[in-house]
Amino acid sequence: MKFHDTGIENTVLPFPALEHIMEQANITRGGQWDWERATYDFKFENHHDGSIYYLRIPALAVEGEFEKPSAVAKLGIPYVGHHYYPHGVEYDEDFPEHVVTTCQERLAHVKALIDDYQTHAEE
Repeated sequence: MKFHDTGIENTVLPFPALEHIMEQANITRGGQWDWERATYDFKFENHHDGSIYYLRIPALAVEGEFEKPSAVAKLGIPYVGHHYYPHGVEYDEDFPEHVVTTCQERLAHVKALIDDYQTHAEE
C-alpha cells in the first residue's frame, strides 16, 4: 500500500539533514542501500498477534553519493508492507486500520520534522 500526498514525496534534502530527521522519527536506513538509493524503515509489531509491518520511505541520491556529507537526496512515495516469515514482505494487500493509522501518524511526524528543518535552513 502506497501513501500518496503525504507532503514528503519529492522533498529534496541534504543527506546529513535527512539522516538526522529520520533518526529523530525513529526510522532507520535499511541495510539494502547503495550509493544511489536507500530505503528508510520504521518497523512495528502488533503485540496481539505478532504481525510485523514495515513503513518504508525510499530515497534517491540526486547529487553525490549516500554516506557523503555533500550528497543530496530526494524522497519517494512511502509504502507499507507486512512481513511473513520466512517468505518476506507483502506490499499488495489490505492493511488493518491501526496499521494505516500508525503509518499516517509516523509520516505526519516526518513531514513536521522536514518542515521544521526547512524553516530553520531558510533563516
